[in-house]
Amino acid sequence: MSVISKAEIEPLLSQHARRASGQAISFLMQQAVENADCISLAAGLVDEQTLPVDLARTCLERILESPRDGRKILQYGITPGPEELRTVIQEWLTDLESASAVVTGPPAAIGNIVLTTGSQQLLNLVTQALFDPGDICIVAAPTYFVYLGVLDAVGARAIAIEADEDGMCPSKLREVLEQLKRDGELHRVRMVYAVSYYDNPTGNSISAERRPELLEVVRKFSAEHQIYILEDAAYRELQYSGSTLPSIWSYDVDRSTVILAQTFSKSFSPGVRVGFGVLPEKLVKPICDLKGYDDFGSAHLNQNLLCEAIRSRLYQAHVRQVREGYQMKRDAMLQAADDFFAKIDGVHCVHPDGGMYVWMTLPDSIPTGFDSPLFYASTHNQKVMYVPGELAYPTSMAGRPRNQMRLSFGVQGVDGIREGMRRLAEAVVSVR
Repeated sequence: MSVISKAEIEPLLSQHARRASGQAISFLMQQAVENADCISLAAGLVDEQTLPVDLARTCLERILESPRDGRKILQYGITPGPEELRTVIQEWLTDLESASAVVTGPPAAIGNIVLTTGSQQLLNLVTQALFDPGDICIVAAPTYFVYLGVLDAVGARAIAIEADEDGMCPSKLREVLEQLKRDGELHRVRMVYAVSYYDNPTGNSISAERRPELLEVVRKFSAEHQIYILEDAAYRELQYSGSTLPSIWSYDVDRSTVILAQTFSKSFSPGVRVGFGVLPEKLVKPICDLKGYDDFGSAHLNQNLLCEAIRSRLYQAHVRQVREGYQMKRDAMLQAADDFFAKIDGVHCVHPDGGMYVWMTLPDSIPTGFDSPLFYASTHNQKVMYVPGELAYPTSMAGRPRNQMRLSFGVQGVDGIREGMRRLAEAVVSVR
């Protein structure tokens, strides 16, 4: 009888853990490590030159100047976050909404603002609170691929609907909901997930006309149970051109349908990791209960640091500088696309008004996936990396496009962007 060593015994993992395995983001990170000499147009990281070292030092010195106040800041906080910061965010969000032409509904209630460790934690908490295995979330096609993984981990079904350069299409949403109602599955629909500003991956925004229309459609189908809209506005402040758009949340006058998720990771610092959600009243307790099990409240020091930055208006000045730098890099990527891909038939690029990404579509005959000749030619021969576009569609979606890619201008400088785009064009030419 053979004896199995302890090292050979596999752990009995939960279904949740098994569903969370094999994430594309892990593979991309592995590729980045294994191909460290590559120019990365894949990484969704912020530009290190934008990180506010001096600003953070100034704010830390201020909030820790008094030993008495400093000890309070270095102690545990409360689950939804300090009321002082939630009040500052309420005022800051009111200013943000006022910048658009449409302002409706009351300010965010302090008690409905919950601070999180980046907006990603909020997306995860909302998903845990609303979905059982088999429940349905409606997403755009394409959409933020990491959130598709969050849905997979809880066993939810992602149903994708058509999106174009004006974002998620309300008429297509209505058609899908009507079909689910006919099929007797409307009761399984818990939420519509919408990235409203300069989305990851395409850089598109939901148009001003479509925002209230999407809300109207969801409300129409919420007669028997509440269907929520999770508005992911992570890139809202990274606007470089175009008109300033009101949030979908601003149209939700009674604040019962839209969950607004935002973060300061892109505009301030991912190392500080402060995000927040403005929740409908009925979701505040369930979300805080789940968050309490997670962490008793996100990092108290970081939250007070951000509070001082916004209150002193140092944050607002910093964001203006960040926008200027990213606009220059966006323009460099679009110019490089024109210069190096112009002679390749069938290539199309989205020209985003903000965010950190450019979405490129290649001819149908050129797949971009991890196992494609193009991905090999790019990473091994030309030493440049991108994110395959097929990751941004649910794996269950029939006929999902295989010839797209997400390109990030976040990490590279202007010269690196231009050289990376030149190499990528060479790789495309080599596999045509």
